[in-house]
Amino acid sequence: MDGKMLARLGAVVFVAIAITAAVVEMTRKEEPSEDFSTRTVESRRDPLREAQRRCQQLGATAANDAECLRVWAETRDRFLRPSPAPASPSSSEGR
Repeated sequence: MDGKMLARLGAVVFVAIAITAAVVEMTRKEEPSEDFSTRTVESRRDPLREAQRRCQQLGATAANDAECLRVWAETRDRFLRPSPAPASPSSSEGR
């Protein structure tokens, strides 16, 4: 078998596999999947979250709103506050 014949055979096999994969994909039934990106989680009411949403809806005018400035300060403090140091294991354990 020379090189040209081997290349043609490889191309035919490749095309046959590609067509088979396409047919299998087209005949596969779509299972309804739950889209987690748009689902809202029903949980307890969070007043800070609601205030953040209100400020988001205000847009540029929120920069001059005293309530939004307070909400942003509280949010910033919540995430930038240093966490408590982890508890060290008791020195009496294991002795």
